[in-house]
Amino acid sequence: MKQIIQSFKTGETILEEVPRPQVRKGYVLIKTHRSLVSLGTEKMLVEFGKSNLLEKARQQPDKVKMVLDKIKADGLVPTLEAVFTKLGEPLPLGYCNAGEVLEVGEGVFDFKPGDRVASNGPHAEIVCVPRNLVARIPDTVSYEEASFTVIGAIGLQGIRLTNPTLGETVVVSGLGLIGLITAELLLANGCTVIGFDFDAQKVTLAQEKGIQAYNLSQGTDPVKTVMELTGGIGADAVIITASTQSNDLISQAAQMSRKRGRIVLVGVIGLDIKRADFYEKELAFQVSCSYGPGRYDDEYEKRGIDYPLPFVRWTENRNFQTILQAIATGKLDVKRLITEEIPLGEYQRIYSNMGGNNSIASILTYKEAVDLRTSVAVNGKAGSFSKPGKAVLAIVGAGNFTKMTMLPVLSKIGADIKYIVSAAGVSGTHLAKKYHIPLSSTQYEDVLQDKTVTSVIITTQHNLHASMTVQALQAGKHVFVEKPLVLTPEELQQVIEVYVQQPDTSVTVGFNRRFSPFIQKAKSLLGTSPEPLNLVITVNAGFIVPTHWTQNMAVGGGRIIGEACHFIDLAAYLAGSEITQVVASALGNHPTQNSDNVSVIVRCKNGSQCVINYFSNGHKAYSKERIEIYSMGRVLILDNFRKLEGYGFKGFSSMSGKQNKGHAQQFEAYYSFIQKGGEPIIPFSQIINSTKATFAAIQAFTSGQRIEVE
Repeated sequence: MKQIIQSFKTGETILEEVPRPQVRKGYVLIKTHRSLVSLGTEKMLVEFGKSNLLEKARQQPDKVKMVLDKIKADGLVPTLEAVFTKLGEPLPLGYCNAGEVLEVGEGVFDFKPGDRVASNGPHAEIVCVPRNLVARIPDTVSYEEASFTVIGAIGLQGIRLTNPTLGETVVVSGLGLIGLITAELLLANGCTVIGFDFDAQKVTLAQEKGIQAYNLSQGTDPVKTVMELTGGIGADAVIITASTQSNDLISQAAQMSRKRGRIVLVGVIGLDIKRADFYEKELAFQVSCSYGPGRYDDEYEKRGIDYPLPFVRWTENRNFQTILQAIATGKLDVKRLITEEIPLGEYQRIYSNMGGNNSIASILTYKEAVDLRTSVAVNGKAGSFSKPGKAVLAIVGAGNFTKMTMLPVLSKIGADIKYIVSAAGVSGTHLAKKYHIPLSSTQYEDVLQDKTVTSVIITTQHNLHASMTVQALQAGKHVFVEKPLVLTPEELQQVIEVYVQQPDTSVTVGFNRRFSPFIQKAKSLLGTSPEPLNLVITVNAGFIVPTHWTQNMAVGGGRIIGEACHFIDLAAYLAGSEITQVVASALGNHPTQNSDNVSVIVRCKNGSQCVINYFSNGHKAYSKERIEIYSMGRVLILDNFRKLEGYGFKGFSSMSGKQNKGHAQQFEAYYSFIQKGGEPIIPFSQIINSTKATFAAIQAFTSGQRIEVE
C-alpha cells in the first residue's frame, strides 16, 4: 500500500510503498476513502524538516539541553549518532481520515467490516487505529465531509474549555480551517462571533457564514474593533486558532477581553505574557489539548479504556461524534471549506508549495483497488537467501534499540538479514532501505513460515516477548530476544516447556553487558579463584514518567523486570555462580511491583554477594552505571563502561576508551554461533536463573522477605 511520509532530516515528502498494517487487539483496520490535509500542522512539519540543523536547534531549545546532558553522560560520538538517527526517522503525515472498516481486532465489538468511519489515521491507503479514536459516520454524511471530523474536534475542544453561554461575544483570532469551524460552531451555540485574519478569502467566507469577520491586512485594529462592537465591555472570551511566533496575539487577546474574561489557546503562538494585561482584569488563560480528554493517555487511546460518561462527558471520541452529528444536521457546513480534491498519487500538488498554498481545505482521494500485501520487497536480494544452511536473520521490532544499536552492528559484521517486521510498516521499511534488507513486513507469520530464516531477533515491547519466542521455537527457529525474556513466572514456564521440546533450537537474551571488553577484562583479572566476591552495582537509571509503556506492568513489566534484570544477570556472571537468595528493599513505605528505586542483595551458590542499587532519583550528569568488585585484597572499579581501574593487580592499573556496553561483541558472538553452531553464547540455565532472580527481587521488596531462588 502507499503512504505519505516526511523526512525530518531532508525535508522531503515521499509517497512510500509499505506493507499494510495488521489489525491489533483493540484496534480497527480501515481502508481509506478520503483524508484531509491539515495545512497548518503539516506545513509546520514540512518546513521544520527543510530547515538546517542550526535552525532546528533554535526551534527546539529544550531538545538541545537534552542533547547536552546526553553528551555529558554518554560522550559526544554516541550522542551525535543518536541525534542523526532520530532525525533520519520517517514521520507519517496526516490525522484526518475517513474510510471503510476492513477488520476489527480482538475486543472491538461495536464496529464490523463495511462500517463507514472517521478516525485520526494518517494519509495511507490502509490505517490501523485504536478503537477510541474511531467514530461511525452517519448515513447522510459523505466521506469528504467526514474527513473534517478530527480537525473539527480540535476546534470543539477549544470551545468546550471556553464554556460559552447563549448570547456571549466570542472572538476567534485566526480564520484558518480550525478557526472557521470553531466560529461556525460558536454561532450554532448562540454566540455572537467576531473573527480576525489577514487572508481576504477566509474573511469573506467567514462573513458569508454570519461571522463578523475583519481583514487585518487592511489596517484594522482588532482591540479597538472589539471594544466598539461590545460597547466598551470587551469580549466574553477569545479563542486563538492562529499560528505565529509573535507575542502580539496574546497581548491583544487580553486587551480585548472584558474583566474576568476567558482566553483559550488552540493554535501555536508566542507566549511572552505581560502580567499587567492579565492582573488588572483577572483573566483566565488555558491551553487546549488537541481533540479532548483522553488525548495522549495510553490507557484511553491504545488500550481502549474509556472514561465513564457521567464523570467525563466529552472525551475525544465523543467530540468526534459531536462533529459528525453537527455535519449531519447541517449546523456545521464543511463542504464550502473544500478548496480542492487531489488523487493520492498527485500529492505533490499540495506538498510541493505549502508555503504559497492558499487552499483552505485540501482533500486527498484514494483508489478503490488497494495492495493488501503484508510484506513488500525493498530491493532484489530476497532470492539470495534460498541457499540451504545459510545463517539468515529476521528482525521483529523497529524501535530505538533496533535502529540505534542493533542494526548498525549487524550491518557492520555483514549479517544476512532477510526481514524486518514492524507494527505499522513505515519504520520497518525505512530501516530496510537504509540497511539493504530485502523485505519489510507487518506480519510475524511471514517470518515463521519462511524456512530460509534460521534465527528470529525479537525487539518488540516486552509483553510480546514470551509469545513470540514460543512461536519461533515451535517453528524451529533460533531466538534472540532483547531483555526481558518474559514478564511472568507462568510465561517463563511456558518458554521452558517449549524449549526442551525443540532440541535443535536455542534461546538467547540480550544480556549484553557480559560481553563488554571492560567486563571481559575484569573477568580475566579476577581469574578462576574459588574465593567469593563482593560486588556493588549502582545504576543511576534516571526518571521515567509513570505513563511510559515500560512502567506498565502488563506491557513493559516495570523497570526492575525490564532493565534491572541486566545487572542481576551481570552479578551472577561476574561471581561465576548461580543466584540462590534475594533480599530487596524499595524506597518509600508502600513499594509496588513497578517501584524503580530499589536496592537488591543477591547471594550466589559459591558465597559471593552483590548489592544492586537501581535508582531513578539521581542527576542525569552523574554516571549511569558504576560497578565495584572486591576480591582477595583487590578492587576493580568500572565507571559507566568507559574506564576500568584496578587496585592491587600486578601489571594493571587502568583501561579506558569510548563507552562500550558489549552490544557489538554480543551480536558478533551470536551471529557466529548461528553460522557455525556449537554452544549458545549464554547457557540457557543461566538465563533462567537470572530471570527467576529478577522475579524474586520484586517478590522480596513487596513482601519484605528473603526469597529463595529455585
